[in-house]
Amino acid sequence: MGKSVLCAVGRTAKMAVIGAIKGVGDTAEAVIEASADVLKTAVEGVADVTGAVIANTAKVVHGAIHAASDTGADVGTVAKAAVRGTVKAAADVGGDVAQVALAATKGAVEAAEEIGADTGKVLKGAVTGAISAADEIGSDAAQAVRDVLVTSVKGAKDVIKSPLK
Repeated sequence: MGKSVLCAVGRTAKMAVIGAIKGVGDTAEAVIEASADVLKTAVEGVADVTGAVIANTAKVVHGAIHAASDTGADVGTVAKAAVRGTVKAAADVGGDVAQVALAATKGAVEAAEEIGADTGKVLKGAVTGAISAADEIGSDAAQAVRDVLVTSVKGAKDVIKSPLK
């Protein structure tokens, strides 16, 4: 496993997710909330909300994936929850949900590569989390997220074709 090169936002997300994983029984829900909270805090008070959300999304997801590695939590579950949390947070603050889903999914796969985790499992979790959050937001958001993932993330189309869990 390589040396962690997380930035401040990524380290904050990592510590929040580690605390969430250790502190509660429902890892997925705790990671969703921790990821959303860190992202919302990172963009608080900025003028360009969409730009700030997109810029910080991958950092939050990187931190969450590194936390999974450090705690022994399932990386697929953490990827799904972290991506879901960031997409939901983007909607809450008025960010571009599709672009955040893209940044989060790519960030999850990059982080999995950094820690030597199963990138296929992380990709499936990330895509599933993005679509789940987008479905909750609304049909336009869900379609936009599906479209951007299918056209921009290698392997996403195969995950979307299979039944999502």
